[in-house]
Amino acid sequence: MSKVLILFAHPKFEASKANKALVDQVKDIPGVTFNDLYENYPDFLIDVEKEKEILNNHDIIIWHHPFYWYSCPPLLKQWIDLVLEFNWAYGPKGNALQGKKCLNTITTGGTQEVYCAQGSNMYTVNEFLRPFEQTARLCSMEYLPPFAVMGTHYLSESDLNTYASQYADLVRSLLNDSLLENKKDSSLLNNIPKPKNLNSL
Repeated sequence: MSKVLILFAHPKFEASKANKALVDQVKDIPGVTFNDLYENYPDFLIDVEKEKEILNNHDIIIWHHPFYWYSCPPLLKQWIDLVLEFNWAYGPKGNALQGKKCLNTITTGGTQEVYCAQGSNMYTVNEFLRPFEQTARLCSMEYLPPFAVMGTHYLSESDLNTYASQYADLVRSLLNDSLLENKKDSSLLNNIPKPKNLNSL
């Protein structure tokens, strides 16, 4: 059985119904370590060696964050900048993360319709997430499709609960190494309540 590390970064977590619903469903699953960066490092003074040790003890890393200005909140970016060191995470001697799996879990206020070539944001979510994908690849990790909860301002409590349940199913699948090889066909990686292929995000 694999071990999942959720690196959660939300500077206004207390105001986020969507992220609360997601987190409540996954944080206590056996085999999951929930690492709340803003709770642990309110001063932004990241304990790099401690974070490396945590990474060493997990097989799957989930960057869970709201989509701030087409990227992540600043503390998660600082975590990436400081923890993923040259010759540890990447570089000639950097193989600490080799073979681990990685993905983004994100929430967006905008709907899928605004994240496309014809929408106001002009690019898809996957295109905006390319820096994370390339970071994973540089560190010799396998980058999986994102789990995206979009249009959060328009979702009902029932919708949020369904997303949260789906997120928990995805995490359990990762823990049990049972995620389908053909990810585009996996119902766990589809949006709801009207499923949409995440490859089109």
